[in-house]
Amino acid sequence: MLAGGHHDPHGLLGAHPVQGAAKGVVFRALRPFARAVTVLADGHRTPLHDDGDGLFSGVLPLDAVPPEYSLVVTYDDNELEVQDPYRFLPALGELDLYLIGEGRHEELWRALGAQPMVHQGVSGTRFTVWAPNARGVRVAGDFNYWNGTGFPMRSLGSSGVWELFVPGVGEGTLYKFEIMRPDGSHTMRADPMARRTECPPANASIVTASHHEWRDQEWMEHRADRPVHKAPFSVYEVHLASWRPGLSYRELAEQLPAYVADLGFTHVELMPVAEHPFGGSWGYQVTGLYAPTARMGTPDDFRFLVESLHRAGIGVIMDWVPAHFPKDDWALARFDGANLYEHEDWRRAEHPDWGTLEFDYGRPEVRNFLVANATYWCEEFHIDGLRVDAVASMLYLDYSREDGEWAPNEFGGRDNPDAVAFLQEMNATVYRRNPGVVTIAEESTAWDGVTRPTDSGGLGFGLKWNMGWMHDSLVYISKEPVHRKYHHNEMTFSMVYAYSENYVLPISHDEVVHGKQALVSKMPGDWWQQRANHRAYLAYMWAHPGKQLLFMGQEFAQGAEWSEGHGPDWWLLDPSYSAEPDHRGVRDLVRDLNQVYTATPALWELDTSPEGFTWVAGDAAEDNVFAFLRFDAKSGPLLAVSNFSPVVRHGYRLCVPDLIPAWTEVLNTDAAQYGGSDVRNTEPLKPEPAGAHGGRPSLELTLPPLATVWFRPA
Repeated sequence: MLAGGHHDPHGLLGAHPVQGAAKGVVFRALRPFARAVTVLADGHRTPLHDDGDGLFSGVLPLDAVPPEYSLVVTYDDNELEVQDPYRFLPALGELDLYLIGEGRHEELWRALGAQPMVHQGVSGTRFTVWAPNARGVRVAGDFNYWNGTGFPMRSLGSSGVWELFVPGVGEGTLYKFEIMRPDGSHTMRADPMARRTECPPANASIVTASHHEWRDQEWMEHRADRPVHKAPFSVYEVHLASWRPGLSYRELAEQLPAYVADLGFTHVELMPVAEHPFGGSWGYQVTGLYAPTARMGTPDDFRFLVESLHRAGIGVIMDWVPAHFPKDDWALARFDGANLYEHEDWRRAEHPDWGTLEFDYGRPEVRNFLVANATYWCEEFHIDGLRVDAVASMLYLDYSREDGEWAPNEFGGRDNPDAVAFLQEMNATVYRRNPGVVTIAEESTAWDGVTRPTDSGGLGFGLKWNMGWMHDSLVYISKEPVHRKYHHNEMTFSMVYAYSENYVLPISHDEVVHGKQALVSKMPGDWWQQRANHRAYLAYMWAHPGKQLLFMGQEFAQGAEWSEGHGPDWWLLDPSYSAEPDHRGVRDLVRDLNQVYTATPALWELDTSPEGFTWVAGDAAEDNVFAFLRFDAKSGPLLAVSNFSPVVRHGYRLCVPDLIPAWTEVLNTDAAQYGGSDVRNTEPLKPEPAGAHGGRPSLELTLPPLATVWFRPA
């Protein structure tokens, strides 16, 4: 018991009937550093004998164990009356234990961790932790001066779960689990299921309960009205800690929803908000999967931010990182002295890219830990979508590994069937439990069926980042216009596979950091040409089949790379910095792009259907021109024309559909208010009839330099 290796402290401590000559009830209490312990039971006050080493005991002449009693513990400087933790029955039910053992507890956060509750009529906190390899587990915290000797937990059978109900401990209490490893050594660990943590670099877990009263019922009731892949979906990616450095969740709630709503984005995507020890990881090395980072406030503060975004009409997507976890010795790595959350085979446990560990997706309890975590964020925080990071690193056993550093699966292949099964279960569970939620895969290979339903053998994601489009289009747009004709297929190739998955077109944080330059700085030419290319590229992206995502700072053409240390260069938007509409003009364009996009079903309703797109000019390589039509199910089409050449093209002729008498320019990235040269098509354009030029009806346009123009039927 004193060593911390007892599996059943309740069998020794507490009150137990005694048979034989000394018939009665024996009371035992383990209270290190106490001078005396007295039992208050049935109106009697009985001192216990000091047996040494903090153990106090005594036999009371009672016929049965009293249903209630308390202990008076005397120390050198004070005296406390407390409830005895060892008089309580387990506060975790048999069904919970069964589901945990099966790996099917979909509300795992209600069973494990620290749960404030009333148990047997007494207020306190139930502590539970899964540590099947431990010889013993104790709770240590600020309530016992971080000495867990007097608070050993009991092992609940073969489940691997340890439990202790501690009366009088409530919200705000700091705690950790002190674990005796199989070799007899000890380790102090943060709770894997902690729902609140200290602010890094401190790492203790905190007992918490939510008191937030949600006021986003209208949003939640209607978010499933239309499937995401048939709805407008324009995403603003945000790193919360650096969007406006220094702001709390509640301060962000005053500014972020208004800014995003003004620009017309339908969703924000938050880079990981789960607790992480190192800010420079941007949240992608998570140690507290169930706790929003304490850097900006409490879990309820984060709920308030999500609610504020919903009330502004904005959906909330969160980056979720089940691919790996860091090796910090107070977190998940070798949690109970063995490979618990990580795979036993080092070839599957070590993640070579990030110096981290990979989860063992084949272990039911680990899979359950992650699946429940996905539903936790959706249900407890009303998150509308999960963008799953680094999916490819999970799917392939040889990902970033050389020969000899990986082992094939049981069929001799390189795919990881455990990871496939986990992702399928996660997606199926999230969609079943949370109508209207979308899951999004960052998957950088051509894995077949990422967004195919699980019942058809797919992974079951709703959307997938189109990494190929991102790479190819950035290669094209970074070239000098005179060289672009040799890279024309970089822009058209995306339509060869556009309907193989449900795609998102991402210009994410990964593309504007670590020497890759900001988006506008990738563009060739002088400052005017760079901004013109930037604007034309964004409008091309917004018109291309697929949803779109843009990282913060790129909406106003920030020239510097993003840094988590200072965030976007907001001063660029200050009129006192420049009277010219250079940065403000790009921001105004993004606002208008979103406004026209949202109001034009042709740009989103048939994103995943070939009927929603047709090339008008896909082979005009010499001109650096791309033109295509977008369609919806009912209303008229949209014609998008991009001229990635720095010359004005007068009288440029394109074929258009029959039965449309005239076309009107609805957006032009060269407009003066955006910082362009204001070459416009100001009057409605009437097609010349079929046969006039030997073919279909055609439209004669003026194409501005380095610009994209959108037309709608007049």
